[in-house]
Amino acid sequence: MNINDNPTSSATQCAQIKEWLMAGNKLTSLDALNMFGCMRLASRIHDLRERGMNIVKQRIQTASGKYVAQYSLEL
Repeated sequence: MNINDNPTSSATQCAQIKEWLMAGNKLTSLDALNMFGCMRLASRIHDLRERGMNIVKQRIQTASGKYVAQYSLEL
């Protein structure tokens, strides 16, 4: 359930994220913030999973050595 104060914004972000992932791209939280203005990527991923998308999460290491979640569609 989406409890965002601005459901229109989260619906738009879900649509953008869905399109991005369906094009075969991968997405991190920083990518989502820069491209879609999405500060809660995990919540949008949850919304999309509830709608039946098979999104997988992989832990990747950044150039600075930190680990972040990277989302993509399962092939």
